[in-house]
Amino acid sequence: MKPPAPPKNNTSSRAGIGMTSARTRERLVQRLRDQGIVNAAVLDQIRNVPRHLFVDEALATRAYEDTALPIGHGQTISQPFVVARMTEALIEAGTPGKVLEIGTGCGYQTAVMSPLVRFIYSIERIGALQERARQRLRELNISNVHLRHGDGFQGWSGHAPYDAILMAAAPLAIPDVLFQQLAPGGRLIAPVGPEGRQQLVRITRRVDERRGDEFHKETLGLVSFVPLLKGLN
Repeated sequence: MKPPAPPKNNTSSRAGIGMTSARTRERLVQRLRDQGIVNAAVLDQIRNVPRHLFVDEALATRAYEDTALPIGHGQTISQPFVVARMTEALIEAGTPGKVLEIGTGCGYQTAVMSPLVRFIYSIERIGALQERARQRLRELNISNVHLRHGDGFQGWSGHAPYDAILMAAAPLAIPDVLFQQLAPGGRLIAPVGPEGRQQLVRITRRVDERRGDEFHKETLGLVSFVPLLKGLN
């Protein structure tokens, strides 16, 4: 499949200075490369997306450290390595047409993914975070993302099936409804398990004419995410 044309954005005009400079970003990219991230398009997105715009101004000087940072409401912006690893795992088998993202947060993961897929349907249960993400994505002229204030446990059935699903919060077990919304051949990337013992997994849905649906699970490593919670806030 021919890769989609990247959405127009103005990230290059937001290069930043000092601790948000191009040199600082390049150090982060090299660190991720050293940790095993190999997809050049993913590394380019880590380099080009202005992470300092997605955190509070007081934390901007730490934006290009390879660490999770608080974004308020008991949530965090994910560690760049984890964002890169999940994105790489998502697109490894080809360019997804439609992606369901569970947990928009501040929108950073969304922004990193946006030119690497065709459309993103992203759900966030905390209304204030959703509005912040909407503003940032609009400022960056990212136009292939649809946002919804909703409960991630329910997915987004109106646009199913999805070629890929990415979960940015950790359930104890993946909700069955998300498997139902995953297209044949689709892959689901998610952190699973209790706090302190979470595994990042990739589950691929395969359809066999005789055996029906099969879900192939791969473990991609240990991670630490906030828990996936029900309801709206």
